[in-house]
Amino acid sequence: MLAVTRHQSILELLENQGTVQVSELSERLSVTPKTIREDLEKLEEKGLLTRIHGGAVSRSDQAEPLLPLQIPNTKHSREKEAIALHALRYIEHDDVIALDAGSTTLEIAKRLPNIPLTVLTNDLHIIRELIMKENIRLVVPGGYRHRNVLIGNEALEWLTRLNVQKLFLSATGVHDKFGLSVFTGELLELKRAYLSGAKEIYGVADHSKFDRAALQTFATLQDLHVLITDDGLDDETLRRYEEGGSVKIERASTEFV
Repeated sequence: MLAVTRHQSILELLENQGTVQVSELSERLSVTPKTIREDLEKLEEKGLLTRIHGGAVSRSDQAEPLLPLQIPNTKHSREKEAIALHALRYIEHDDVIALDAGSTTLEIAKRLPNIPLTVLTNDLHIIRELIMKENIRLVVPGGYRHRNVLIGNEALEWLTRLNVQKLFLSATGVHDKFGLSVFTGELLELKRAYLSGAKEIYGVADHSKFDRAALQTFATLQDLHVLITDDGLDDETLRRYEEGGSVKIERASTEFV
């Protein structure tokens, strides 16, 4: 079994049970306890769990489920709304934009005014939100349903040929070492397809996503023009991420949300 598959299995068990044991994982995944301990160490380094004697527990400050859900995530809703309102500043009449799948990009869709725009998305929740806004040209690449996202090889290839002016990109984790990351390979390829054709790239992630890394990196911080988060991100973390000019971070105010 590949390490990335093993790591995803560990996180799925952890999310279901809240705690995992080295002995249990070793037997279930057919690898040595030493391998499991190394896996847990790597996952802890990415901020995904906390190791304890003989196993690991879910992080007590875990902001939201680690793995993508079929229903929109409602945690940190105030922060996500603030980020969405801030992101609207970058959207103008007749823009061609792409909204990546995610709960924060869904907030952007909810607040998009009914003005002439072209919006590209594979997210079924975003599609449902925009379908009644008659002035928005909605473009859906299609494919088969994977949770709440439409994906497929033909759709991915088509996405790479489009001229998207502005991409609003979500992530499971934002990390100064591991960049922007996600868990499943299907979403990895979809995000890379969006990235390949976008002229301006805006990351949208609430403060709880920082210093976390999922299993697979799909973009570096340097790929972003702007990373929009909320005012819950402390000054020290902001300075660390902006150090060396790796990314420009803007904090949206939650004061009037």
